[in-house]
Amino acid sequence: MKNKWFLIDDTDALDSPALTLHADRIQYNIDVMIAMAKDPARLRPHVKTYKMPEIVKMQMESGIRKFKCATIAEAEMLGLAGAPDVLIAFPLTGPKLDRFFRLIAVYPGTRFSAIIDHETGARALSEKAVTNFAEVGVYLDINNGNDRTGLPAGNGFQLFKQSLELKGINPLGLHVYDGHIRNTDPDERKIQVDHDFEKVKLLAGDIRQKLDVEPVIIAGGSPTFPVHAQDPAVECSPGTSLLWDAGYAEKFPDIPFQTAAVVVSRVISRPGKDLLCTDLGHKSIAAENPLENRVRFLNVEGLEPVSHSEEHLVLRNTQNNPVAVGDVLYGIPWHICPTTALYQEVTVIRNNRITGTWEVPARTRKITL
Repeated sequence: MKNKWFLIDDTDALDSPALTLHADRIQYNIDVMIAMAKDPARLRPHVKTYKMPEIVKMQMESGIRKFKCATIAEAEMLGLAGAPDVLIAFPLTGPKLDRFFRLIAVYPGTRFSAIIDHETGARALSEKAVTNFAEVGVYLDINNGNDRTGLPAGNGFQLFKQSLELKGINPLGLHVYDGHIRNTDPDERKIQVDHDFEKVKLLAGDIRQKLDVEPVIIAGGSPTFPVHAQDPAVECSPGTSLLWDAGYAEKFPDIPFQTAAVVVSRVISRPGKDLLCTDLGHKSIAAENPLENRVRFLNVEGLEPVSHSEEHLVLRNTQNNPVAVGDVLYGIPWHICPTTALYQEVTVIRNNRITGTWEVPARTRKITL
């Protein structure tokens, strides 16, 4: 262990399993993110990874004023944190529409906006806005190949034009999430981003020329952030960059963020000669990936996962390292976003010592609204 940044001096005070956040590394990632974008005004980070106001405030103190989220709870967390500008990048339907307008009423200091990708959704949002005597900014959600939400760029002009005629909503621009682009080679990644983005630029040009609207373009996630950061016309929205994780660190070594979240677990049993059982079960670390891609341990080498259940992670000690019952294991989650959502609170580490805890209020589906 050449670099022992993840070690905690006072682990006896920390029950496990636990999620720890290293505050200095989070600040480092914020600084790198701003340096890559060259201006904090070009950033609209996604809060889905961490879901807590303290990290929002760290970014605001560094000059970031705009944020993106996926749930009403995340939006309310941002309102509670005093974020000035919040985009909910998730289609609002059913009861979410009423909750959205309650957000607007309860947090007047935050400018909330939404996405649309269909005439039905645009009209429903318009009707609710009129009923609530509100005007809401909207972004046309473009399907740039991710095939999750949005409409093809080639079909976007007509909906944008129609939305300009609807009361209560104000079309501001385009929202593009290209999460399908995950080439490990940075040059190949850039080629694909630029190629897929051409239709978005054509749509933006048509809106500019034919409708006399200068559309804001919000684009990208963490893997494509380095490419979009080079285009001053794009507002970037990385998310995982704030905490990073083992999955992205291994896939994208060219992106200079640091892992800042560490799960702390303990060996609770030795059920076989070369087997270790830890307390890092499904309830403690994201389990949607294959068994071998859930955690990367930092302080002991050669630990291979054998089985994973609600409360237990069984490992094979392939290198016969000296590990005893009660020993602490430090691991980087393969996927940090759903891992954070498993914890009601996280433990904050500074200079290898515990300095407090932060609640994770937006892990729930509802805070108050």
